[in-house]
Amino acid sequence: SSLSSLSPSRATPVTSLHSDQDSSHHRPSRSPPLVPTAPPLTRRSSPTNISREDAGKWPESAIDADFPAPEVQSTCKRDLRMVQLAQTIRTAACNGPLITTSSTAYKTKAAKQRWKCQAIETAHCGVKYISECFVQPHHASEETKQPFYLTPGDLAMLSVHYIQKGLLFSKPPEAKLEQEDFTNSLLERLKHSLSIALVHFYPLAGRFVTEKNEDPPLYLVYVDCNNSPGAKFIYATLDMSISDILSPTDVPSVVQSFFDHDRAVNHDGHTMSLLTIQVTELVDGIFIGLSMNHCLGDGTSYWHFFNIWSEIFQAQAQGDHNNFVLNISRPPVLKRWFPDGHGPIINLPFKHSDEFIGRYEAPKLRERMFHFSSESIAKLKAKANAESNTTKISSFKSLSALMWRLAANNRGRLEPPLSGDYFGNSIHPIRSEIVPAGELLEHGLGWAAWKLHEAVVNHNDKLIREHVDGWLKSPAVYQVSFFDPLSVMMGSSPRFNMYGNQFGMGKALALRSGYAHKFSGKVSSYEGREEGSIDLEVCLPPDAMSALECDSEFMEAASVPRY
Repeated sequence: SSLSSLSPSRATPVTSLHSDQDSSHHRPSRSPPLVPTAPPLTRRSSPTNISREDAGKWPESAIDADFPAPEVQSTCKRDLRMVQLAQTIRTAACNGPLITTSSTAYKTKAAKQRWKCQAIETAHCGVKYISECFVQPHHASEETKQPFYLTPGDLAMLSVHYIQKGLLFSKPPEAKLEQEDFTNSLLERLKHSLSIALVHFYPLAGRFVTEKNEDPPLYLVYVDCNNSPGAKFIYATLDMSISDILSPTDVPSVVQSFFDHDRAVNHDGHTMSLLTIQVTELVDGIFIGLSMNHCLGDGTSYWHFFNIWSEIFQAQAQGDHNNFVLNISRPPVLKRWFPDGHGPIINLPFKHSDEFIGRYEAPKLRERMFHFSSESIAKLKAKANAESNTTKISSFKSLSALMWRLAANNRGRLEPPLSGDYFGNSIHPIRSEIVPAGELLEHGLGWAAWKLHEAVVNHNDKLIREHVDGWLKSPAVYQVSFFDPLSVMMGSSPRFNMYGNQFGMGKALALRSGYAHKFSGKVSSYEGREEGSIDLEVCLPPDAMSALECDSEFMEAASVPRY
């Protein structure tokens, strides 16, 4: 199929305010506004220096207009959420604080008293939402008092979805004997280890703030890490089994209900949590789903956080969590990367969020998992290299040639390179040349793989910097709806450590994702459960999926995942 480049919304040139001083000295002259979040501790008026149009409003029938919240698609789940949050806020207003957001208050209480989960009784697609609360960092550092500025790569993500990935675990034998005790213990340990992880990844506990000014013109979006209730933690149940989730040919739609921030865009992080953990208990399993704001990081950063959270959880189980607050294997690099002469304040050329925010509703799609064993991938690699008369084509390029297009991690391609632990967005789509479908079909796997190989080799420091410089001259906010439905876009990476994340229940059985970033031709590549294998999550219209299932070359290489 032919390919088209990503077509973001364009605007007039951007002004970058630069100083040689450290970014912490660039705090805006006026105090950042406190954007209310649900549930708030007390009733308060809307902030005076950020408009209600910026924050959005709940429908008058659901909630008092004094509490702004993001505009959302009118869906069954979101309508339930509106009612649910309205009830929670009214309860808070009548009964006082439900959660503790003050670090001073925390220091006087035991850790488990910092999160007081509010009971909620709502359901969607059979998923019952039992309780939710907010979890703050175990303790606050001085860095949290400063604004956390966003880079061009971060700001470009304001109108796309949160990252939604999760792991499905089988309940251990002891859970069947002590069901309630097992669940309660697991939830408390998850929350405690999360609070420690947030010490290191503190921006995830913040909220977005927009600073606006007419003279001189200013439109600045950054993260306020100091005035926020923290990351959201949800506990839900579903009267279904692991087999009900994994056995169907297509991924069941109920999986989308395993994640928070359904259909939200990253800009909604002004009023929504930047990170939500949802633990959904099945009859015989536990699904742990993370929704992370994409403006805070890409897939590398997402799995970095997941890995460290798991690492802390496991250390906690061994009784080492007290020392683990300061000692983790891969501390995130939170210092932002800006091109020379720019940053840390990026002044966007907008007056209102309506100029760059779009809401995407996916068409009817089928979503299916395809498994590629290490043996199958080795055969694809050998075939691609033989047809191209080379030895340079990697296993993943060979597999990607079946799907045609992929995104690249920029960290190691910059000169000097960014740390592999850089926390933020450092990715860019790698586009092969536009090729008509007929020409693609005329050539073999090796021809397509070599085209991808050339595109990867040419993706270097010079190209990356040219792209960022172009963005600074004419800012682009990506729109999911602008992806060409006749192209193929491969995201995620099998290099990410996904199945190494354990939470006292052994190795996960499977990985699944939410509604986010699902469009025709979207393919996500995941680490397979068996060493050396890869799983592809493919989203296509029903007729296109049926055609793929009838393609002998593809189906000979693929197999049905076994769980």
